[in-house]
Amino acid sequence: MRPREKYAHRGPDECGDAELIALVLGTGTAHQSTLEIAAALLTRFDGLQGLAQSDPRTLQTLPGIGFATAVRLHAALQAGRRSTLPRDQNAPIREAEHAWRVLSPRLRNLPCEELHALYVDRRLRPIGLRALTRGSDAFTIVDPRQIFRPAVALGAFGVILAHNHPSGDPRPSSQDHEVTDRVARAGRVLGIRLLDHLIVGRDAFSSLAETGQLPSWPSC
Repeated sequence: MRPREKYAHRGPDECGDAELIALVLGTGTAHQSTLEIAAALLTRFDGLQGLAQSDPRTLQTLPGIGFATAVRLHAALQAGRRSTLPRDQNAPIREAEHAWRVLSPRLRNLPCEELHALYVDRRLRPIGLRALTRGSDAFTIVDPRQIFRPAVALGAFGVILAHNHPSGDPRPSSQDHEVTDRVARAGRVLGIRLLDHLIVGRDAFSSLAETGQLPSWPSC
């Protein structure tokens, strides 16, 4: 049974990873079927998780993957990642755990460090979310101007930073503490509060507000 018919009649749980990717690809080539291309992709990127961490330019390096197919596949995988966001993502964010639930699906299991910022209004409701920087597997370059430029444009009251540790260990490094202090000082100059800096690990997180490095969350 072809993947399309199998999916329609038996449902997604009966389809393997290669069959699901083949459905997104749509068509194969003169020399490879969609299932063969999908299997090659999963082998090249070591499964779905690795494939989801790839980018369109890298996807195009494989035979049978052109520009349009690479973008379509990447978009489908990103849509799947976003679908894991909690339903209350637009509710006021009054504690570190809520911020972690909103931000962690974007940061877990990435191969290198990324810094994301969640901007909130005076009632702590999200008004913007930005992916700011991407570094090596051990370091993300942080420039306060990158963080606060969107905050000023959005008229944000505060910002919640979050970055991942590819090792899976959410304990903050000395550099994480230094960056937090530097960004908090810049925010005070602008009148925009750094509410928290979260370090996202594999299944846990650290909050530099909860450790006392930043003031307690406001009750709004």
